[in-house]
Amino acid sequence: MPFADIDHRRFHYQDTGGPGPVVVLSHGNLMDHSMWESQVAALCGEFRCISWDERLHGRTEDDGAPHDFWDSARDLLALLDHLGIEQAALVGHSQGGFLSLRAALLAPGRVRALVLVDSAAVSWPTPALAQMAQVAEGFRAGGPEAVAPELLGLLLGPRDQFPDLHSRWQATWQRQSRERLATAVGVLMGVDTMATRLAEISAPTLVIHGEADRPVPLELGAMLSEVLPGARPLVLIPGAGHTPPLTHPEPVNLALTAFLRTHAHPTAVTTSRTTTDATANAAG
Repeated sequence: MPFADIDHRRFHYQDTGGPGPVVVLSHGNLMDHSMWESQVAALCGEFRCISWDERLHGRTEDDGAPHDFWDSARDLLALLDHLGIEQAALVGHSQGGFLSLRAALLAPGRVRALVLVDSAAVSWPTPALAQMAQVAEGFRAGGPEAVAPELLGLLLGPRDQFPDLHSRWQATWQRQSRERLATAVGVLMGVDTMATRLAEISAPTLVIHGEADRPVPLELGAMLSEVLPGARPLVLIPGAGHTPPLTHPEPVNLALTAFLRTHAHPTAVTTSRTTTDATANAAG
């Protein structure tokens, strides 16, 4: 089981190895590296895929120090250093997109391309913060059993549509402490806005968004696609909620593979931005 000791912290990661272009996949809040299993399976024959557990998630060991998503971006860059990787394409879901955007600002020369899945560049509105505060308190007071039915419906969609995913992630949460889960939600609540800095990010970018995403509404993904200088047309995943890599892997994999084949290789040429109606088949 691979771990990287970085700045007195111990991060868990998975690395498929191989000579292909490097793709680093960063998970969303309350998830872990395993949320990318379908994407890694689709990509690993052509790309070197690295998926990792961020602070307060998965098998990464907690140190109790406070952090924000700028710190998480530095963690990602330090992981690349640990592995001897100069450049990579960054794929991030939700908070994984938050930290990937920040990594692109901190070290633009190291980011060959960006893929942002159901992510955003703004801080949360007051109603969302109130809802997340209730989730954090629910974890502390009642544990995953008290929170999972409603929260997993919000993240994945109805249980009757995705029963195996609901069971899987509730079991994952049950293996963690209540305080760890609550603290992870608290970090999410503290995300700062960086919308005014998007123009500084020139990497080729693909934005993928679930049509029915409730935690991060579609208009926030559309804003990324419209404002980021290197963005391609938005890829909309019909019927998907907040976590299409898990619930709708096939259209995500199709869009992701097409984009990375064009933009993750060292010889990739940045093409001019176009504006079209986006579908799950429009990528690259």
